[in-house]
Amino acid sequence: MAEYAARKPRIVVGISGASGAMIGVRLLAALRRLGTHETHMIVSQSGALTAAQELALTRSDLDGMADVVHNVRDIGAAVASGSFLTEGMVIAPCSMKTLAGIANGFADNLLTRAADVMLKERRRLVLVARETPLNLAHLRNMTLATEMGAIVMPPVPAFYARPKTIEDVVDHTVGRILDLFAIEHREIAKRWSGLGDAMATRRDDEGAQQ
Repeated sequence: MAEYAARKPRIVVGISGASGAMIGVRLLAALRRLGTHETHMIVSQSGALTAAQELALTRSDLDGMADVVHNVRDIGAAVASGSFLTEGMVIAPCSMKTLAGIANGFADNLLTRAADVMLKERRRLVLVARETPLNLAHLRNMTLATEMGAIVMPPVPAFYARPKTIEDVVDHTVGRILDLFAIEHREIAKRWSGLGDAMATRRDDEGAQQ
């Protein structure tokens, strides 16, 4: 019992084959820095290819970012069972194919099976859906997933934070994901604190540019 009580809470991070691999990578990096959760990672084959193309990361690079790595084809992995306790799961980015599998209960690999477990156990499931424009199938699958309890969270930039780099834009999404799991963080995402503070920041920025 003491060993169970000392264990860190677990969170599952999936990376599927949509553009935006940086979101999942920076989420894993943030969770490692915070040190509050044990991370379990599942990367689809397409997700690994996208990470290589967008970030020049090898599969070994990706594997080194998580505490535990599960093979997407290992349908018998621990995270495939509801008896394996976790705080929930994030798929970042979530492709439309993965969204469709989750929305329609088509758990044909560990990524979609683990997501299915989150839904049946009523645990938090955050889908960072990455596609635009959206067709009717995308929208209907988002509705189905939401009705089952998932949170569909497209990575929409927050320009009120006045991002200066791609990393700033991505980190805002990472911070909002952490918020959804009530994971305390600082300096990852700038929070809105009112129009007065926003105007003061704008004046400071303009003064620095002059």
